[in-house]
Amino acid sequence: MNWKIPLFKIHSDKNDLDYVSRVIKRGSFWAIGPEVKDFEENIAEYIGTKYAVVFNSGTSALHALMIAYGISETDELIVPSFTFISTANAPQFTRSKPVFAEIEENTFGLDPEDVNEKITSKTKAILPIHYGGCPCQIRELREIADDHNLLLIEDAAEAMGSKLNNKKIGTFGDSAMFSFCQNKIISTGEGGAITTESDDIYNKLQLILSHGRQDTENYFSSAKSMDYVMLGHNFRMSSIIAALGLSQLQKIDDNISLRREKANYLNNKLSHLSNISLPVFSDDYYCVYQMYTIRVKNNLRDSLSTYLSNKGIMTKIYFPPVHLTSFYKSSFGYKSGYLPITEKVSKEVLSLPIYPSITFEEMDYIIKCISDFFEGV
Repeated sequence: MNWKIPLFKIHSDKNDLDYVSRVIKRGSFWAIGPEVKDFEENIAEYIGTKYAVVFNSGTSALHALMIAYGISETDELIVPSFTFISTANAPQFTRSKPVFAEIEENTFGLDPEDVNEKITSKTKAILPIHYGGCPCQIRELREIADDHNLLLIEDAAEAMGSKLNNKKIGTFGDSAMFSFCQNKIISTGEGGAITTESDDIYNKLQLILSHGRQDTENYFSSAKSMDYVMLGHNFRMSSIIAALGLSQLQKIDDNISLRREKANYLNNKLSHLSNISLPVFSDDYYCVYQMYTIRVKNNLRDSLSTYLSNKGIMTKIYFPPVHLTSFYKSSFGYKSGYLPITEKVSKEVLSLPIYPSITFEEMDYIIKCISDFFEGV
């Protein structure tokens, strides 16, 4: 559908074109070029970690991390059902079991109390998400992980640049994953990264992402044969994509400032409507608003979504519960009622358009349409 106002728009400029064009024009090292290492170093510096490793997608990054940590069929990982499906799928790539825990209703992140209840002797890690670019209760989850000697792996796919008490998301866990898919804070179309402080995990990830090959020199410019020391995958990010990432990262703080400005405007203009709850957080939670998600009361969510669609405004439900997808119901026997809070929230959430270039006129149109809908109700 050709939306009057889409859910998101990718923010790009001439700098992006210049960075990509330079790689294309040189006619070499479109893979394993210097841009890949530069992008990794810039990400690590921005997040504040010792290392970053980039991948062709966030899902590949999580998959590689499961391998690097030795997560196997004897292990369980506690995950949310209120997430994109790759969070729950990642443990299964190494035959471990995802165990779903409830979310809390402030940040839509994992509920620390329910996480505590789900820990067993098989639990290896806790894998929370930071929904829509807002930090979850990651400090509490860090304490639980430490108390039980568990790994804490942050799925920060939506939260690059977000902070909790001025500490960057991606620095609370043992490792963290970021996504650069097209609707994220910065975008390379597809792409992802792992940040970590661990020398061991960094070295393993470097092997896993390129067939388990021990690169002593650049593979494509060296005549030497190189050894393969473990089973690996081709999860590499191309130099062209890394160049785009370098350019995108230069404007991340400007993009975040614009998103926060637009979210605050929507919050102020929609605050008079009693039928919706808005994404408002305390000052210590620095949200980057990768999504702007409201909760619609009184079973009016689907009607509002349809009404806005008819007005040319795209909305979307992020997220339907993973445990109620056909795969998880048939594979694990999950049924409605297993996670009542998750299921309740999923029936109420509606993500509205937000992106750096959305205009105040476009937001006023969205606000008017939502107000008109509730006046009609």
